[in-house]
Amino acid sequence: MKQAMTVRMMRWWMVGMLALAGPALAQTREQPIGLDTPGGQVAGTLALPAATAAAAPVPVVLILAGSGPTDRDGNSAMLPGHNDSLKMLTAALADAGFASVRYDKRGIAASRAAAPDESALRFDTYVDDAVAWIGKLQADPRFTRVTVLGHSEGALVGLLAARRGAAAAYVSVAGVAQAPGMVLRRQLAGKLPPELAAANERILSALEHGQTVAEVPPALAALYRPSVQPYLISWMRYDPAKELAALGIPVLIVQGTTDIQVGVDQAELLKAARPDAVLAIIPGMNHVLKEVPADPARQQASYGDPALPLAPGLAAGIVGFLRGLPGVQAQIQR
Repeated sequence: MKQAMTVRMMRWWMVGMLALAGPALAQTREQPIGLDTPGGQVAGTLALPAATAAAAPVPVVLILAGSGPTDRDGNSAMLPGHNDSLKMLTAALADAGFASVRYDKRGIAASRAAAPDESALRFDTYVDDAVAWIGKLQADPRFTRVTVLGHSEGALVGLLAARRGAAAAYVSVAGVAQAPGMVLRRQLAGKLPPELAAANERILSALEHGQTVAEVPPALAALYRPSVQPYLISWMRYDPAKELAALGIPVLIVQGTTDIQVGVDQAELLKAARPDAVLAIIPGMNHVLKEVPADPARQQASYGDPALPLAPGLAAGIVGFLRGLPGVQAQIQR
């Protein structure tokens, strides 16, 4: 079984490499696109393959950015500089014949005005938006099937949206398999003094049981302030591995070996939940999809360096998977 999966992964990788090969990269056509919601417009970018400007409908990929103030291009307002990882990925997809949409989630960049009050925000707000985007693209005659690709926290948003929106396929890039509470415990393990560690566990346990906590130590307020607790409770309802096991569409799981935020073990747990999924481990790829060693200084610099290209094999692996979906090859070669 393992040997068969390896052969299949190699076949899809080779298909992707052939799709990306050529004398020159195709020019990507980008244009604004928006999603109207009761809270305001969610702003995005539609990237179209230049060669299909007036041709038949093409497959489209909905790309969901990660956590915090991360914009549609993969850049965080909390960090200096740009890495442009998701923007680069859309260019690679367009070069292979796929359209894509990436967008600023509510409260971020051009979608800032659509943000609800923090106390009213829920994880499902992001999921609902992604479902609405899927529906918008499914109704657009320029596109055929919709694949959802989520990066980091966007992987869980995309997973839930792909199921609710009846997407054609799903791609997890640097997504976690464990429930949010377990992820927070792992990230904070050994980093808090005993009294704060005990308080952290008390708060996490309450949130996991759907209970808000009035008393939060000042040192933990950035994580657990009262206004953000309803969001955390809504997020902690979901176990990514269990949700993936219930998803009945083709799945690709992508993970880099030098990602200092999400380990390869998470991808392996996702794979265990969906044994028929394709698992693509990209050697030397970090969390912002660049080829960077595990050295902390190099890692930090890569988060704000747009000159670094995408890690070799990433685009080819994704394109190979997309081209292997039923009927797609014919749709992008018409």
